[in-house]
Amino acid sequence: MPRTETFRSYKHRLDKALDNRFLRRAMDNFAMAYRTSRQNAFAGMDVEALVQQVADVKAGAIWNNAALLQQFTAKALAHGIHVHVADTAEDANRIIEQIAQKTGSKKIVKSKSMTAEEIHLNPWLETSGLEVTETDLGEWIVQLRKEGPSHMVMPAIHLSRFQVADLFTDVTGTDQDPEIERLVKVARKELREKFVEADMGITGANYAVADTGTIGIATNEGNARLVTTLPKVHVALVGIDKLVPTIADALTINRILPKNATGQAITSYVTWITGPSECTTVPSGKREMHIVFLDNGRSKIAADPEFSQVLQCVRCGACANVCPVYRMVGGHQMGHIYIGAIGLITTYFFHGLKNAKNLVKNCTNCGACKSVCAGGIDLPHLIKQVHARIQDETGHPLQSLMLAKVLKNRKLFHRLLRTAYLAQQPVVDRSDPSRTAPGGGSGRPSDPGFLRHLPMIFSSDHNFRRLPAIAGIPFRDRFARLNQPVDHPRFTIALFSGCVQDFVYPEHLEAAMRGFARQRINVVFPMNQSCCGLPAISMGETAAARDVALQNLEAMAVNGNNYDGVDYIVTLCASCASHLTHGVPRLLKDYAPEKAAAFAKKIVPFSVFMNDIVSIDAVSGPGRNTAFHSPCHLCRGMDVHQAPRDLIEKSGNRYIPTEEEETCCGFGGSFSTTFPAVSREILTRKLNDVMASNAELLVTECPGCVLQLKGGAAQQGRDINVCHISELLFP
Repeated sequence: MPRTETFRSYKHRLDKALDNRFLRRAMDNFAMAYRTSRQNAFAGMDVEALVQQVADVKAGAIWNNAALLQQFTAKALAHGIHVHVADTAEDANRIIEQIAQKTGSKKIVKSKSMTAEEIHLNPWLETSGLEVTETDLGEWIVQLRKEGPSHMVMPAIHLSRFQVADLFTDVTGTDQDPEIERLVKVARKELREKFVEADMGITGANYAVADTGTIGIATNEGNARLVTTLPKVHVALVGIDKLVPTIADALTINRILPKNATGQAITSYVTWITGPSECTTVPSGKREMHIVFLDNGRSKIAADPEFSQVLQCVRCGACANVCPVYRMVGGHQMGHIYIGAIGLITTYFFHGLKNAKNLVKNCTNCGACKSVCAGGIDLPHLIKQVHARIQDETGHPLQSLMLAKVLKNRKLFHRLLRTAYLAQQPVVDRSDPSRTAPGGGSGRPSDPGFLRHLPMIFSSDHNFRRLPAIAGIPFRDRFARLNQPVDHPRFTIALFSGCVQDFVYPEHLEAAMRGFARQRINVVFPMNQSCCGLPAISMGETAAARDVALQNLEAMAVNGNNYDGVDYIVTLCASCASHLTHGVPRLLKDYAPEKAAAFAKKIVPFSVFMNDIVSIDAVSGPGRNTAFHSPCHLCRGMDVHQAPRDLIEKSGNRYIPTEEEETCCGFGGSFSTTFPAVSREILTRKLNDVMASNAELLVTECPGCVLQLKGGAAQQGRDINVCHISELLFP
């Protein structure tokens, strides 16, 4: 289990996990299989509507939590259930220990419970002299290995059958066959004795139904039913966030939980318990049943308008299933107790800042977790908010403060970029012609493509890709020459460049300008525009991002603050598009909400503008096999999927689908510099997928993705060309 540690030691653990070939293969196989099984499980269903129903049920229950707890308690007491409320993890542990003492329980069997993991229940009880045995197969395996679960639903997903066979050999003293069915028989034999001897059974619960005093448990093994029916005492440890008003609400959640968790239509067992069951071996004729409701900061979360949605989590683990970082390193590095995206958030609230401060940086902000969240939680946004809170509480790193200061001052920022062009000269590769403007355009042939090597102040870990050199002439200095008068324009647009395309990849914008001219598009380029502000968000500098947003709103207000002077604000950067559309209104909700909303409404990604609005005609071309890497902020942030594919075909080339088209390339802004080894492996997987498709070209719509993919392909010697979609359309 991860300890409180330095950031350097945390990165070292990640690097070791990357060297675990079995883990990587298992994670890859599961990620691919999950994608298909989830799609099949939800076939024919309105998934968005179902997620919204679950979100509404959970949000309503959170808002009314105190009343639901009171109602449940009254019903449960009437059924003969003892109800306890624990404010803290220590309170819950103490209550369960006291129940064991009062009932004379010495041997305890448990079914899988992440809430029990959250409060470190097993070590507490074992320290008190009690014997505790996990009876879920995966949980028993990791308990024997003295480690925590690697996944909320599949605790031992990180282990091979050979490792389990070796473990069972040590436990039984007999050589065990690694064949899975034989290993299951060994576990069944060993655990049956524990069930028979147990004095107490401990479970969690997926649902606590207030109007009946019922708990519901969804499992894929029969152990939970044995845990609740064989011992004379049953204790259910339940987070107060599991309370729902009615059985219908619980069933609504259960419609999505197994499908989202494992791609099953329904779990093997769904058990509903309303009161203690019969037991002829005790004088009362019934088992003793206790429910311990755990708060442990949940009430505080519920009262926080920003984070209350965290309690909409149904513990399906899907956010880990699709996470590119989890896929690389597994759950022991991608969480503390709770793993995946939800774990990056809840660790801060349940286990403190010291355990969260490194984990919360380990996010590419790709949005995959949000796209599959059964509770409709905006996980990427909350991860960044936790990061910002931690920095506010502990102090902002120098590099973060410097970035914030620079971004807030546009003139200083742009002056530094211009100066950097001169400073880079000793390390540029002048023999690389890749930055000569395509098709004889107006770029300068002397503009170098890549830096020859990184300065010595950078770690060698960052050399997994070749980095582009800053252009000699930024786009803003070229715009006046490129912008041709248009008679009877079809549209008037404001062009938002973003800082990378303005100063690093002006050729992307030059290509777009050729296309705009051909389509009779009148283009305005406000010179006071700056970085979109997303890098500041990634670094935890929310205040700086807000200042930048206000500056851009002012800069882009062509002919009035309502933006009626232009038909659209077009950007060639998917990350900018997503942030300007969703992030800016959120940042400015208390400052300039109406202006921000009007601004966001005008934002259009380049591919959508050219394909769906301008509707350019198809042309004949070379018919090259062309793969598309969909930037995370395009396919998930802006929900754009088809337009780029259509444009590839319209360019006279042949669109080639790839397995990993909509998975992250590993850039993630500051992520690739913070976790270069993980970024490298995500990138390599992406390039392998493209190469397997036999594509000649790889096209994308984000300069950050171009930087990652083009630089990675060059460094790895891949025979594939990478370009922005504007260059493909208008060479």
